[in-house]
Amino acid sequence: MPVAVVTDSTAYLPPELVRAHRLTVVPLTVVLNGAEGLEGIETFPADATRALGARRVSVSTSRPAPAQFAQVYRALLADGAEGVVSVHLSAELSGTVDAARLAATEVGADRVAVVDSRSTGMGLGFPALAAASAAAGGADPTGVRAAARDATDRTTIFFYVDTLEFLRRGGRINAAEALLGTALSVKPIMHMPDGAIVVRDKVRTASRGVARLVDLAVETAGDADVDLAVHHLAAPQRAEALLAALTERLGDRLHDTYVTEAGAVVAAHAGPGLACVVVHRRG
Repeated sequence: MPVAVVTDSTAYLPPELVRAHRLTVVPLTVVLNGAEGLEGIETFPADATRALGARRVSVSTSRPAPAQFAQVYRALLADGAEGVVSVHLSAELSGTVDAARLAATEVGADRVAVVDSRSTGMGLGFPALAAASAAAGGADPTGVRAAARDATDRTTIFFYVDTLEFLRRGGRINAAEALLGTALSVKPIMHMPDGAIVVRDKVRTASRGVARLVDLAVETAGDADVDLAVHHLAAPQRAEALLAALTERLGDRLHDTYVTEAGAVVAAHAGPGLACVVVHRRG
């Protein structure tokens, strides 16, 4: 493949897709009570879920170091790639994009391009897959980067959380929003219109949260054919109900579907009970 595509572990792509599309995945680090582990390699969703259930716990995440990216880029170029396109989670959530850009400058900005997906989960995964498909089709680095950006514009993420507390702890939303949600005992539905996490709707129960996710996903799909991804965290039945409802509502317009558990990085910030739907409108 003339152009190699790199992404990070927060894409939560099914392993078979990573292999089939020859993607290179750089892991973020999760720190649980001072113990570091690479996401998806040393630390898994259940680890974060258990830690978050404890009374006294310190959970944090950190980006890959620029040196990690530089090592990956150099290895891919040495292996015959003519260029590298590196697609990552939103710069509003993590310094991963900045680390990748520093590494690209070091290795050669003419050989490595970095794309901010302005999302996470399969909101990142769909652009990475689009880039890989373009590369497999013979596109040059400019074309591969354009494919990733175009897919970013056609991908929308919505997610439900049982509480805003974990997002507040991690600094992903402000304290006032978290306090409002707690005071009113609401269940928030979030989205990421410009790469930052914003409250989209508020409901009273988990079942209404799932129903509202379905409505929002169908509204976002419009008349387009779509691919869907559903993520969950320690809530497989919630994910199954979400996918079943979406399949019924979207009918023949629904093509590829993926269901995966969110990894430890998202677990650390969203908390157990997460349900997420990602809508990718086909071009």
